[in-house]
Amino acid sequence: MTQLSNARAGIITPEMRITAEKEDMELLLLSEKIAEGRVVIPANKNHKNLSPCGIGEGLSIKVNANIGTSSDHAVIDEELKKMRVAIEAGADAVMDLSTGGDINACRKKIITASTVPVGTVPIY
Repeated sequence: MTQLSNARAGIITPEMRITAEKEDMELLLLSEKIAEGRVVIPANKNHKNLSPCGIGEGLSIKVNANIGTSSDHAVIDEELKKMRVAIEAGADAVMDLSTGGDINACRKKIITASTVPVGTVPIY
């Protein structure tokens, strides 16, 4: 189930608890905001070492860092280093904008290594 479907069913998830604590927000209020679509907690079930964060109404401002390979330069280890530096500097999320090299391998390594939510763009 998703955070949205859980919130709408009245189910409190561990990710909701962590986010409410991080944001110093009442858990039930956070759950209501999620159920209404006013807050999201990006928490993919395949992202095993994720430290969840909430994004939306009434929550602190989040910082996103963009990383990614290109057709001219596709070195996955460099993208992992950029990701680590971004997280150490306080990024709340990372966006993988890779367009070159083995994009799937790059994404898998980034998701495995990241402790923050990872967003991506479609592969065409």
